[in-house]
Amino acid sequence: MTNNILIEDQYKRTSLFEKENVNYLVRVLKRFNTVPKINSINIITTNREPNLFKIVPNKSIKIGSAFLDKPVLALIYLRYGIEWQVWYKSLGNDKSNTILCDLAALKVTQVFYDLLPKEDKEKLEKLDYFLIDKFRKNEDFNEQFLQKHNELQSFHGLSCSNKNVEESWNSILENLAKPTEYLLMSGGDLRLNIDEFQLLNKYGCRPFPRPEAFTFASSTATSVSNFAFDKTDKTRTILIQNSLKKGFKNTTLEFSELLKNNLRKALKINDECQIIFSPSGTDSSLQIAAITQIISDKKITHVLVASDETGSGVPAALKGCHFENTTALNYPVKKGDTVEGFKDVDLIEIPLKNEKGELKTVAQLDDEVLNAISKTNDLGRHVVLHTMDQSKLGYQSPSVEMIKKLDKLHNLSIQIIVDGSQLRLDPKDIQNYLNKGYIVTITGSKYFTGPPYSGALIVPKSVSKTIDAVKKKLPKGLNNYYNHTDWPTTWFCSKDLSDGFNYGSYMRWNAAIVEMDRYYKTPILYRNLGIEMFCNFVEDSIKDSSFLEPLFKEETKINSYNSEEFGLRNIRTIFPFFILNNNNEVLDVDKVKKLYTLLNSDLSEQFKDSSLEIMRLAAQKCHIGQAVNVKYGNDIQSAILRISLGARVISESWVNRDISIYFRNIEAQMSQITVIIKKIELILNNSELLN
Repeated sequence: MTNNILIEDQYKRTSLFEKENVNYLVRVLKRFNTVPKINSINIITTNREPNLFKIVPNKSIKIGSAFLDKPVLALIYLRYGIEWQVWYKSLGNDKSNTILCDLAALKVTQVFYDLLPKEDKEKLEKLDYFLIDKFRKNEDFNEQFLQKHNELQSFHGLSCSNKNVEESWNSILENLAKPTEYLLMSGGDLRLNIDEFQLLNKYGCRPFPRPEAFTFASSTATSVSNFAFDKTDKTRTILIQNSLKKGFKNTTLEFSELLKNNLRKALKINDECQIIFSPSGTDSSLQIAAITQIISDKKITHVLVASDETGSGVPAALKGCHFENTTALNYPVKKGDTVEGFKDVDLIEIPLKNEKGELKTVAQLDDEVLNAISKTNDLGRHVVLHTMDQSKLGYQSPSVEMIKKLDKLHNLSIQIIVDGSQLRLDPKDIQNYLNKGYIVTITGSKYFTGPPYSGALIVPKSVSKTIDAVKKKLPKGLNNYYNHTDWPTTWFCSKDLSDGFNYGSYMRWNAAIVEMDRYYKTPILYRNLGIEMFCNFVEDSIKDSSFLEPLFKEETKINSYNSEEFGLRNIRTIFPFFILNNNNEVLDVDKVKKLYTLLNSDLSEQFKDSSLEIMRLAAQKCHIGQAVNVKYGNDIQSAILRISLGARVISESWVNRDISIYFRNIEAQMSQITVIIKKIELILNNSELLN
């Protein structure tokens, strides 16, 4: 008889499972879900040796009951053990270099420890365990550390005669010896950093799955799904294996090209169209500024339509200026200064709203755009027209009819850019734009709900040929922003860019492409029916709520892409609304932002004397599109929140090709919308929460 048992088969009524501990244990186990899944590696517990932690290479991890009584401690040690096994399996046939496994497991688990919430770290403060002590001190894990500490070898019982780190490992460790959740928040900017309590970033989401939240925030950003996280985590393991086998640089080059090809395949883009990855939509604007400078020898004017609906850094980026104080590659720069190598350009901003905050008509916007282009053309300048195909509030401008009028302008030198960053487009729409020679900007982090900060430019064949034929180089300052593999490696202009790699950007795109693939696996009939079904319900629910006032009353005023054929670009999928208090007055900006945060939080402590139904409603975390400042009427500055359709509403409903379950799953997500609106009402009825 043995006292060893698989951890999944163990559930005894010990103190660990008493009522007050169950919820905490469940939360810790949820975090354990971010640990890599390895076939044929069992986690075995033992009561006979309560203080045992043993890694059996390629087979199992044994952990004593003394660890399990302290769930966070067990989580840290198991994370170390599993990471060690990942790297051990990756060594291939030669298993002698276990020093690499020790070093990688230390580095990964240190970051994993750093990303624990403050509450969990506090539970480790008084514990005296080797790994916890080293992580708490944030020691430098290197050759000297390994030579000094033999405790690591006692975990797995293997001795390594060579304790020197091979030079070829350095790049692999630097880029891949990090947890997947850390990679998903790296290589962007400070807005991806998470707080130490809720582990939420500025966008209200996490770099690992958050299934407990009702999430309809795709107009802003979304926490990565379990499905995409697992696929991306497996990708990291494959990259480790390939890097040790083929070399890090070759593996990463192959991975970058694979991502671009997978994106082309998902969106049905012609192979001759080029893709440029960027960490964000604003970075894409800086890339556009650089490309247009290569294409034309004339002075350049950017005409930015919907300037009030783009990212705040876009105008600076189009002028070739730094838009933050740090680049995505972590180089310090000075916000507002010109990036080295950029020429002076003009920028004409055309907002969608007038000075009173009212939405302009299609005709008004078209006239402004045409007038700006005509005057710029008369000056003999090259025009870069930035059109908007679905803004963060769901608007589009200018109209197709206005674009046709440009053909009548004499000697017009123009490049049209389509801001499709929301990616609320069907593949046929993207292909149509590319066939016309337009450059299209997209992100994988909006409609397709990949992790925030995954931008890309899709450059049509005709423009790509022009860029490559000119034989000019990109502005030198872009070395601080992008790597060579982000750009088409065949282009002459980008050959001097850095040889580095932005694995954060790559991993976020990997997750986004995973979401695209499963979305398009839903048959188009059911996909479109599900979209209409869900969007109609959201629209009606907002209009039927007396305390919500939709911002989408006059649809024909701005939607200039009417078509009898169903498509994402001619149906509203973003639903912005004002919020009214019990006196029928619109909430001010600060209270809207406060309500947004409260919606995304567990408020059950505030309602512990209420009914069970109210407590459950208060506890439900609801993540929707973050506040956008918008004038209410002519002179009241307020803000709107947004409920948005995301691709996951469809893909996560299409299970086992069962039509009846599919529509039932759509209805279940519609019921979540009802809960969100009820929670808004609950907060409004307890107005002290907003103070």
